[in-house]
Amino acid sequence: MRLELLASSFGNGEAPSQRQHLSCIVIDDVVAFDAGSLAFSCSDRQREQIRDVIISHSHLDHIAGLPLFLDDLFSTLTGPVRVHAKAEVIEVLERDVFNWSIYPKFSELSNSNGPVLEYRPFLAGNPFTIKHLTFKPIDVNHMVSSVGAIISDGKVCVGITGDTAHTEAIWKEFNDCEDLAAVLVECAFPDDLTDLAAVSHHLTPSGLASELAEFARPGVPVYAINLKPMYRDQIVEQIGKLGIADLHVLEIGRPYDF
Repeated sequence: MRLELLASSFGNGEAPSQRQHLSCIVIDDVVAFDAGSLAFSCSDRQREQIRDVIISHSHLDHIAGLPLFLDDLFSTLTGPVRVHAKAEVIEVLERDVFNWSIYPKFSELSNSNGPVLEYRPFLAGNPFTIKHLTFKPIDVNHMVSSVGAIISDGKVCVGITGDTAHTEAIWKEFNDCEDLAAVLVECAFPDDLTDLAAVSHHLTPSGLASELAEFARPGVPVYAINLKPMYRDQIVEQIGKLGIADLHVLEIGRPYDF
């Protein structure tokens, strides 16, 4: 299984910056988990192949690229882009984004081949399949309805927390996954912003350490993601000082094979 956290900003020479404003993880170049930077940073191959987008929750940094992705593809689609999300997230997208006031209501539009957007609601805890991949969405503790997921290609599994504060249930799910190859876990704020992390339901390096105390899979690498860009250097330094084996910061724009 190949995962890539798409870049959301670029440095000198157009190289991907490690400052992450938006969240979009592409799996095997065919499925996007969240769509924050999807339209801005996907490769031509990914744009051609991705027709399924899973939305973990409705916050802007996870959906910003979805309207423009649909816009880019509108005239060339031979079938709809399928957006997989909980019913309450779909409701927010239709009410607050695809409402004609903010952006076109693509669920009402068709091109010469038919509809361009199709919603696929899912329930947390109920696995579903997209191409060769199986996704098990898992409720997590965030400010709005939100899920992480276990993704399997039949050979290995990868766990993603999405945005979350303390969530005991997802670590039990990760622990029980026999073929677990890696876990991606959020770490949004540095330790000196613990109060802000708590009120916004995010993790700090100290909070991440507490979460990993419940992770009983030694040797399985854990990658921190969704670091707020203005605090990235502090967070990276504090994660390093934890001294936790197999804990890394995921590199943005680099494909990882598991």
